[in-house]
Amino acid sequence: MSLQDAVVVVAGAGGGAGAAVVHRLSAAGAIVVMADRGLESTEALTAEIATAGGQAHPYAVDLLDDAATTAWADSIASKFGRVDGLVHLVGGYRGGTPIKEADLADWDFLSGLLVRTVQHTSRAFYDALRASPFGRFVLVSAAEASHPTAKNASYAAAKAAAEAWTLALADSFNGSSAGATIVIVKALLTPAMRAAKPEGKFTGYTEVADLAAAIAELWDQSAAEVNGVRLWLAE
Repeated sequence: MSLQDAVVVVAGAGGGAGAAVVHRLSAAGAIVVMADRGLESTEALTAEIATAGGQAHPYAVDLLDDAATTAWADSIASKFGRVDGLVHLVGGYRGGTPIKEADLADWDFLSGLLVRTVQHTSRAFYDALRASPFGRFVLVSAAEASHPTAKNASYAAAKAAAEAWTLALADSFNGSSAGATIVIVKALLTPAMRAAKPEGKFTGYTEVADLAAAIAELWDQSAAEVNGVRLWLAE
């Protein structure tokens, strides 16, 4: 298997890990479709990929809108003729407050951002991924989904729900050439974070370049090897 000419959608491409993932996939020969709430978040990245000779196509999509996500997915499948991967990088955080005092509005926010977008994108691209000879769905999750803390209950619960959905997706892929994988980190370290604090130790953090490498390698393995796997990059 190879990423050469594979069509890979990156949801949340404008986020902290987006640039590293898009660059890695593009460097391996993939045609990358980038989704974020606005085009301004991926404008510079689009130019960088073009300068490097790659293909990255930016789209502004509200992934909280089921109908809009489905219509967009259909247009992508029609335009490119196939979809071979969906990397879900959509993230967000609210927490730091004990359960008793926590505002449950945080749950509403996080369940939408971290769970609903996974549901919408996985359903919208489901048929295309399953039809691909090497379709991959990748969810980037957090260690707290398995090890929730008292001050991050809503965040941990939302991450755990997204993982459960992805494992159910993996179950539905059994017997096909598609695979759904969860990649787990404690926290991500971006070049900007490193530059802002060069003396920082960032113990347990995962470099976004390492995350990107781990994601790209999923296309080097068979569906049976990656489907339903929880790949821990967290220490």
